[in-house]
Amino acid sequence: MPVKNRFAELQSEITDWRRDLHENPEILFETHRTSALVAEKLRAFGCDEVVEGIGRTGVVGVIKGKTDASGKVIGLRADMDALPILEDTGLDYASKTPGAMHACGHDGHTAMLLGAAKYLAETRNFDGTAVVIFQPAEEGGGGGKEMCDDGMMDRWNIQEVYGMHNWPGLPTGSFSIRPGAFFAATDVFEVTIEGKGGHAAKPHETIDPTVASAQIVTALQTIAARNANPVTEIVVSVTSFETSSKAFNVIPQRVTLRGTVRTLAPENRDLAETRITEICTGMAAALGCVATVDYTRNYPVMVNSEEQTEFAAEVARAVSGDCADAPLVMGGEDFAFMLEERPGAYILVGNGDTAAVHHPKYNFNDEAIPAGCSWWAEIIERRMPAA
Repeated sequence: MPVKNRFAELQSEITDWRRDLHENPEILFETHRTSALVAEKLRAFGCDEVVEGIGRTGVVGVIKGKTDASGKVIGLRADMDALPILEDTGLDYASKTPGAMHACGHDGHTAMLLGAAKYLAETRNFDGTAVVIFQPAEEGGGGGKEMCDDGMMDRWNIQEVYGMHNWPGLPTGSFSIRPGAFFAATDVFEVTIEGKGGHAAKPHETIDPTVASAQIVTALQTIAARNANPVTEIVVSVTSFETSSKAFNVIPQRVTLRGTVRTLAPENRDLAETRITEICTGMAAALGCVATVDYTRNYPVMVNSEEQTEFAAEVARAVSGDCADAPLVMGGEDFAFMLEERPGAYILVGNGDTAAVHHPKYNFNDEAIPAGCSWWAEIIERRMPAA
């Protein structure tokens, strides 16, 4: 079965929703306009229940099938939040909010799930219950965890959950997936190196935290190169080097380093936290400084369930004719929290030859809408076939 005819008919309308969302991006949990718009549309579609305020600003819609003999309940999740990026696309519908932009395609995800919800509420050609989940704060805020902590899974008795992300470089409307570990755990660290500041012409009267910090940055690369098993995946990146002075002739009192760790194995996550602390405190002490390390574990590894992944791929092949094997991704995805609560799968849908996500020139490809909507609708109709 190719894309559903109904989504070809609805594509123009769904595109309008998407471009409105693109023009009005909201960050983290501040998705007040977006959440209200989603809830309004779900009610207009005739959803049996629409609840706002789950996980602060999340929205949940419930659509019952023609029958419920199966007792099955399946969740479909889309993220709603934008990024703190200044848009550089020149689009007619470019962001009207300076410094905020839908640079990851969450506007497309939200619009596609709204399209699927409209279709499912119209047809109800399934035996069970579909729960559509619109989540805030995927981009670093842990909105998925907040919705789960609010009791979403138990409240609606969700038994399986499925998610989707657009993917630049993958042919438009095609799909890609992998079972097991898929997206990496994403931890962050902040290290403060305290020395003794002074005049740059008198370094002997100071304890220079800049030199110590520079050596620490280099030494941290040994975690991946010399501590971790070389056949496993681990990334340790220092992304910010900030001194307490901006003057050319001042040795600063302190330096703050910030960075991220990406891992796919629990042992590497533990290793990175231990070694970052040891390297930073030990090297700082050797050079007369004091280092304080703050290590925070953020999103866990996102793990696709085996059975649900095969089913998701089967649906993708029915929609587009093929479903490729996806590579491991060292980016993070807080759908991981939902997959820790329930079995399910996360799939990539092709965005074509576009700028990469998180880039100022990125834009979601509206030509992917029929395929994405069809996949979500087919997940419901095939997993809970009408009696």
